[in-house]
Amino acid sequence: MRFETHSPEETEALGQRLAEQLKPGDVVAYFGDLGAGKTAFTRGLARGLDVREPVTSPTYTIVNEYLSGSMPLFHFDMYRLGSAEEVFDIGWEDYLSRGGVCAVEWSENVADAVEDAVRVSIRRTGDRDREIIIEGEGSHADLSL
Repeated sequence: MRFETHSPEETEALGQRLAEQLKPGDVVAYFGDLGAGKTAFTRGLARGLDVREPVTSPTYTIVNEYLSGSMPLFHFDMYRLGSAEEVFDIGWEDYLSRGGVCAVEWSENVADAVEDAVRVSIRRTGDRDREIIIEGEGSHADLSL
């Protein structure tokens, strides 16, 4: 499904709608350049999962855990990882088994680990405008803004 958003708030709202369709163990794999809106989308996922703490980019920590919601949200930044093998070294399988949602930025760096994920591609089309394509399991849901 293809969507256009015209502000960070609309991008977050789309993330929130997707979160309402997710199940424990689901993986959301992001694809998009720096500044495309991946963290904004994740803030929306968090809101849809009733996460109460502020969501920030896990750039320097690799993963931020948000445990206050209806199910855990694990927000990964794979920018510094070079292969799927490295993601397994940081306990990827443990995160998958914890009954939460894994949101993975820079998924192209660990493609083998996110093969069955919901794919969210975000592309800037203007200063605040984004084209967002959601594919895979869960993408059949009614996500209209």
